[in-house]
Amino acid sequence: MAVKYQDYYDVLNVPRAASQDEIRKAYRKLARKYHPDVNKTKDAEERFKKIGEAYEVLSDPEKRKRYDTLGDNWAAGQDFTPPPGWDFFSQQGGRGQSFRFEGFGDTPFEGRGFSDFFEMLFGRGFGGLGGFGSEERASDVEFGGGRRNGRAAAGSDHEAEITISLEEAYAGARKQIALQAEGGGRGRSQRTVKRIEVTVPAGITDGKRLRLAGQGAPGRAGSPPGDLYLTVRIAPHLRFRVNGADIEVNVPITPWEAALGAKIDLPIVGGSASLTLPAGIASGKKLRLKGKGLLARPGERGDLYAIILIEVPKALTARERELFEELARASTFRPRR
Repeated sequence: MAVKYQDYYDVLNVPRAASQDEIRKAYRKLARKYHPDVNKTKDAEERFKKIGEAYEVLSDPEKRKRYDTLGDNWAAGQDFTPPPGWDFFSQQGGRGQSFRFEGFGDTPFEGRGFSDFFEMLFGRGFGGLGGFGSEERASDVEFGGGRRNGRAAAGSDHEAEITISLEEAYAGARKQIALQAEGGGRGRSQRTVKRIEVTVPAGITDGKRLRLAGQGAPGRAGSPPGDLYLTVRIAPHLRFRVNGADIEVNVPITPWEAALGAKIDLPIVGGSASLTLPAGIASGKKLRLKGKGLLARPGERGDLYAIILIEVPKALTARERELFEELARASTFRPRR
């Protein structure tokens, strides 16, 4: 069967002499650009699959060497039929591998495995996607039923939610959760409670998922157990509001602080900060404190926005009334003109 040749170097936009580091950087850049959680264009999903397939080949020295032996005679778009001797990788039956990427958005993206071109070169059911290497975080990339080695009958994954305070999300925390597990005992099923300590990373945002490897359903016949995925929910706060990685807080000020300007203490999550109010600031104005929010992306936090609200006294002393009346007579300010 003739299939279309795939130029994996062109897919990743790297030269044929690119180093492994260049290939890895190109893949990460393109995968983030075309991940369907981020890119809503019509062809994003297909581009994302091709990028993953190209990286699977070019990131593995053995696969890349085998692919490179095709030489320059197979221009992109030409029909490709493998020459004799290219069948030493077993062509096992069954479906191609599927993969699931996480860490680009709140919803995992699941895709079909590899193209006919890939399977013709490397065979169906090729043992795992080894190209990502040990440096990738286990919570970022999952393959074929939750197992990188493709072994069958692995335990299924479980889903649960955990609710934390905004302070815990901001600073990180260690939480204990209780799980119900079923186990056999003298011919009957017994329910037990298993307690697990979970490390919540500092700066985590609402809706993000934590992966607890091996805490899902047990596997069969010695195969590995599934994983537990915890969706993090941040409880509503009395003072602060969360907007993605940013935090908002209302800051009431007096009319004279607004008119004259002032330096005030501002509440932030887990403490306070000093905020300078410029003279003449209006009610509803937002002032930004950079980097005082939750984690927008690795190594970079969102911001805290102070929303200024000018408040007036509900009751005046005799002296206060006298001063306000004097101000009303002397002031030339006419906001309704």
